[in-house]
Amino acid sequence: MWKKILTVLLLPYALWLVFAYRYHFIDNANLIFHEGGHIVFGFMGETMHFLGGTFGQLFFPIACALQFWRQEKFFEAWVCLFWLGESLMYMAEYMADAQAMALPLVGGGVHDWNWLFYEWGMLDACVTIARFFHVLASILLLVCLSQLAKQAWRPDQIRRFDIETQ
Repeated sequence: MWKKILTVLLLPYALWLVFAYRYHFIDNANLIFHEGGHIVFGFMGETMHFLGGTFGQLFFPIACALQFWRQEKFFEAWVCLFWLGESLMYMAEYMADAQAMALPLVGGGVHDWNWLFYEWGMLDACVTIARFFHVLASILLLVCLSQLAKQAWRPDQIRRFDIETQ
């Protein structure tokens, strides 16, 4: 029953993310992983330092999803992939802000995506690139919702994919 309730609750949240995303409470968790990524990747040069924040925030939902998948907890894995979609929304918002630099930064430091897009000669394309990732995240969220609904309402239809031939 909890799977059905969670799936129903995630529907309006997903629609809000797709059509009206703004920084919110879940992004505070993403921000912790983002900042941790800077520390982990910071030893690999400037570009990896600035990319590391985004890598950090995307790594954890993927790692959790893979762990649940290995345990054959597919519903939980799809919830983590939904989290990945939300984190991609956060990333897209940060990318879109690269030129305007209006978002507040932790400690008032350097804007990661401004630095990266400037270095790559793509600063003028930041909004277009961000829109691409927003659309990608939106598709991921909708796929996740469909899989969560399938697992919540038709759990007997879920089978583990086996490569073995008979």
